[in-house]
Amino acid sequence: MVAQGASTAGGSRTPNPPVVPAFHWQHMSVLVVEDHSAYRLLLGWMLQKLGLGHELATDGFMGLEAFTCRSFDLVICDCQMPLMDGYRMASAIRQHERVHGLRRVPIIALTANLQNDSPRRCRKAGMDAWLLKPLTLEQLHAVLVRWLPGSDVAQEGRKTAASASWPTREALVTTFGSNAIVDQLLESLLVEAWEDYRVLLHACSTLNASLAAERLHRLVGSLVFLGGTDLESTAMQLIEQVQSGDVASHAVQLERFQARLRIYLEYLSTI
Repeated sequence: MVAQGASTAGGSRTPNPPVVPAFHWQHMSVLVVEDHSAYRLLLGWMLQKLGLGHELATDGFMGLEAFTCRSFDLVICDCQMPLMDGYRMASAIRQHERVHGLRRVPIIALTANLQNDSPRRCRKAGMDAWLLKPLTLEQLHAVLVRWLPGSDVAQEGRKTAASASWPTREALVTTFGSNAIVDQLLESLLVEAWEDYRVLLHACSTLNASLAAERLHRLVGSLVFLGGTDLESTAMQLIEQVQSGDVASHAVQLERFQARLRIYLEYLSTI
């Protein structure tokens, strides 16, 4: 759920796979709440390109008013906004859903810095996932595939988690001693892992083999720390492959690893 950094153009670059929106998206609508006009325009353009209806709001108050007046399938909101920030708006939306018996609409936080807008704070406010600025169409598409209703990806993620025996909160509390310690460990791990994930995406898009290997190595440390997944062994294999300097020929394996890693990190953010 993070944005890919800027990439350089070149004849040898492997093209990104086409972004193909699901057919049923044309009947869906997304609420965007963002005080920065450039980002509002960018997100509006991206959603239009993906065939999604959308409404733009400039602050949390306007966003909450829009949410209570009509139906949306997903909300994207900036964390830091004047008048009413994204956290207060998300909490108010969850309260509105509970009071009126409405379905839970996914809320995606938009932030430039997960150190300031911590995963734990976002989760406590009722947000489901995060997008890091700067934002690309590919990363927005990936998050929408994961969270829009009717997607099979979320179900697949839950099946993967169950089959892989990923760590549960109960198991982590047993290992580390308390909920408070687990919260601190998860917050620190997720902040670093999401940043390493973002840099890995950039390294792959720019065919930077040394940077890709470096971030894969850092991610191995994060993955081994909690255990319960085979992602670390996959990362070790990828390190050996990209150290030869040939990122492009292993693009498919790297993309699969990145997709699985994103699902795992999103899972950790929910426990």
